[in-house]
Amino acid sequence: MAFRTTMLTTALALSLGLTAGSAQAEVKIGFLATLSGSGAALGQDMVDGFNLALEQNGGKLGGQDIVFLKEDDQLKPDVGVQAIQKFIEKDKVDIVAGVTFSNVMMAIAKPLADANMTFVGSNAGPAPLAGNQCNAGFFFASWQNDGQAEVMGQYATDQKYKDVYMITPNYQSGRDQVKGFTRFYKGRVSGEIYTQLGQQDYSAELLALQAANPSAVWVFLPGGMGVNFVKQYKQFGLMGKIPLLTVSTVDGSTLPALGDAALGAYAGTFWGPDFKNPTSEAFVAAFEKKYKRIPSQYAAQSYDSALLIDSALKKTGGKVSDKKAFRDALRAADYASLRGAYKFNTNGFPIEDFYAFQVAKDDQGRVSLKTIGKPLTNHADAYVGNCKY
Repeated sequence: MAFRTTMLTTALALSLGLTAGSAQAEVKIGFLATLSGSGAALGQDMVDGFNLALEQNGGKLGGQDIVFLKEDDQLKPDVGVQAIQKFIEKDKVDIVAGVTFSNVMMAIAKPLADANMTFVGSNAGPAPLAGNQCNAGFFFASWQNDGQAEVMGQYATDQKYKDVYMITPNYQSGRDQVKGFTRFYKGRVSGEIYTQLGQQDYSAELLALQAANPSAVWVFLPGGMGVNFVKQYKQFGLMGKIPLLTVSTVDGSTLPALGDAALGAYAGTFWGPDFKNPTSEAFVAAFEKKYKRIPSQYAAQSYDSALLIDSALKKTGGKVSDKKAFRDALRAADYASLRGAYKFNTNGFPIEDFYAFQVAKDDQGRVSLKTIGKPLTNHADAYVGNCKY
């Protein structure tokens, strides 16, 4: 979907005698997401969230016409790199946004940095980019990968679970999540299992888990991986017997497929669809009206990243050519976020609150996430001290 009013805008500019110093006629945003394969639901929610913000603003952000270009990385780092090269070399985009999975994010970080491209991320937040590979032009409107796991680690500690069994895919974000959970969990890890990325059958892992019989289970299995795991967890008779703590596993992208099978599971993240602030409530209502489903955090993050870009363009009068001025405007995060107030740390990642949720029926009888606590307040990532611009 592209919003193009270039000819009309150019004609209007000429008729008003606008000079070369005026705001540019349009801003090009290249949006990269995983739109096929097991992670497609996450990427589609990201696109839908961003597009909703554009639609609500008449195809504009910061008063500027937006050309929205999207590419599917297919969950393949090399495909992601090719898409970024297209955005930069052929499409001549002003901003790159999106990115669903951290293995793709790590692959595209160098070409983005080499091109001095301004990047506004709305999901993947790998540890190296928060630490010694940070970049002054990168801003993440979501969270550093560890954050969601850290809040679950704190929740597990608060619940006094004596031992936890851990399952995650063997890739950058999975390893980050394990570090995050164990950074805040004070009990014993009774098992640490790494699966293949995209794995669908977890019977072997569940048999081993049953034998271990831990106090709780922690999993990070995004997209279709999580759907299959939770269904199999239920089939094995474990749901309600051993508490299931999750990250990016039971959320708005997977709950429609999981339904009642996920009831009782726990999750941790920065935002939930039951948040009571004007931006969040308006977003949820508009998203449900347009897409006929409860928005996931992926949609929320992308919507918020669009609001962030909108706020920065307003500050710069619609200009992105002065990269420092535009990046300073992004860093200010001067807008009403659907998560509530937050600020950017020096590494471009948010300092924000993290919440615990339980899967439950909402007031309409739908399976959704219910906020049950806020284990971490004004939380900063663990890697910012290694960031040296």
